[in-house]
Amino acid sequence: MRAIWSLLHWRAMLALALVLASPLVMADAHAQQPAAEPQGIEALDPGADLLRLPDTPNTTVVPWTPSERPGKSGKDRNGTSVTLVALLTQDGQRIDSGVVWRVYKDGGASDDPSRNVLVETSREASPVLRLPAGDYYINAAFGRAHLTRRITVKEGVQSVEPFVLNAGGLRLKAMVNDGEPAPPNSVRYDVFSDERDQFGNRTRILSDARPGVIIRLSSGIYHIVSTYGGANARVSADVTVEAGKLTEVTVTHSAARVTFKLVTRAGGEALPDTQWRILSASGDVIDESVGALPSHILAPGKYTVTARSAGQVYRREFSLEKGDATEIEVVTQ
Repeated sequence: MRAIWSLLHWRAMLALALVLASPLVMADAHAQQPAAEPQGIEALDPGADLLRLPDTPNTTVVPWTPSERPGKSGKDRNGTSVTLVALLTQDGQRIDSGVVWRVYKDGGASDDPSRNVLVETSREASPVLRLPAGDYYINAAFGRAHLTRRITVKEGVQSVEPFVLNAGGLRLKAMVNDGEPAPPNSVRYDVFSDERDQFGNRTRILSDARPGVIIRLSSGIYHIVSTYGGANARVSADVTVEAGKLTEVTVTHSAARVTFKLVTRAGGEALPDTQWRILSASGDVIDESVGALPSHILAPGKYTVTARSAGQVYRREFSLEKGDATEIEVVTQ
């Protein structure tokens, strides 16, 4: 009887040991299984379309203040994600910098743009904005090239809005006479549209542009007028700007430099506070100045200069050739 009881007791102890050991074995087996991959993360496809941008805000948003109502200003972050992408050309060449975005809430009057309210401005290349549902006008500006489009934001529907600006660059290089580079800050040029109005005038697009600086423009034909000095040494030309390309134009000015001097006798001292006026051969006023020794850059040709001093006016005719650097004396006697 004692032997039977010992055998039963041994079997019960063995069963209890197996029960206590089994969770450890299961836990160890579970730990050896490979960990599950995180959810919500997609592998990046190297060949994915450039317009598929990550849905992460990367634009600076003006903080909301108590004086503003976020539901109307569009500056709250409880809206729908809208990604803006600027393209140089239709084939998808992205613009990586230099774009200014302005977002206007549609004021409900198509014939009165002033009722549209500016709700967002960004200088990011491709900002991701969060806008409440509604209609908006978005302007993308890249230098002088710009495009405005109307979009509709739907609640909970994320979108990517591409703006094809069809923009190119224009850079002017200025030379003087026999191919010498123009002195710094001596040349400025204006850019006009190719089309003329009913009076034959062109629309001025840009004034006082500097040589060597790239100007961003919409693709098309433009008329440029380059001025060396501040008078009549000008060169004009028509240029074509192509989308996605840089157009470089070299202009060569023919000019001369002349200094005026009013004296009481030849070779004498210059009289101060003299008022000067330069006239063309046809009598048109070319330039004016005040001083004892004013200097002017003029195109080659024939001119008349008048000097007014102490209530008297003195005149002299003169001619200039390309490359001249001369002094013209006007004698009071």
